[in-house]
Amino acid sequence: MSENGLPQAIDVTGSTPEEAIEKGLSQLGLTRNDVIVEIIEEGRGGLAGIGAREAVVRLIPLRAPHPAPAESEEDTAEEAEVAHEVLADLLERMRVEATIYVYRAEPASPEEIAPWVLDIQGPDLGILIGRRGETLSALQYLTRLITSRRLERRANIVVDVEGYKSRREVSLRRLAQQMAAEARRRGRTVTLEPMPPNERRIIHIALRDDETVTTESVGEGEHRRVTIIPLRRSEH
Repeated sequence: MSENGLPQAIDVTGSTPEEAIEKGLSQLGLTRNDVIVEIIEEGRGGLAGIGAREAVVRLIPLRAPHPAPAESEEDTAEEAEVAHEVLADLLERMRVEATIYVYRAEPASPEEIAPWVLDIQGPDLGILIGRRGETLSALQYLTRLITSRRLERRANIVVDVEGYKSRREVSLRRLAQQMAAEARRRGRTVTLEPMPPNERRIIHIALRDDETVTTESVGEGEHRRVTIIPLRRSEH
């Protein structure tokens, strides 16, 4: 199990990507909509078996096979309090005057333990967001790291600035539905623009229960994209 209670991501080989995916789903005990699929190697048949290369896929679980154990109220309250102290100290060192509001996020699924959200509010806070949210991501990373060290366990927190991430998530979920409709209408794969991992995850989650499409991540590094693939009627 990974730190968030989900099964570890696994790399699986097969003669084709689809064969590898099915093999991996069987190992995890999950369905196609329960995982993010990343194509690492498309594979090739070769000539008479010469030069053949197996396909390699990575399956990243979005759900646990069974509900994760609940945290105690005392543990989560301490987590929120420590995270607030850490973030307030970081903002003070950055000479940023702002107010931090703390609330519990809505879980993405019944199995997920929802994180605490620390929403920073105040005037002229664009500097905390940065280009494509890069500064905000760094601030969240530092807050999580320091909080986790103080608690001696992984801190489940999200740092936001005036609801920037919430608005972005709403926008991405709307985009996911629009592009899924486009994939169904055209009857072929639709590829989205490159996105960071957290934004790709939003797209995958938004469409994981849609029985008419499936999603995969393709590409490398900053160029990784989500593809939305329409399913034939016999597949759903």
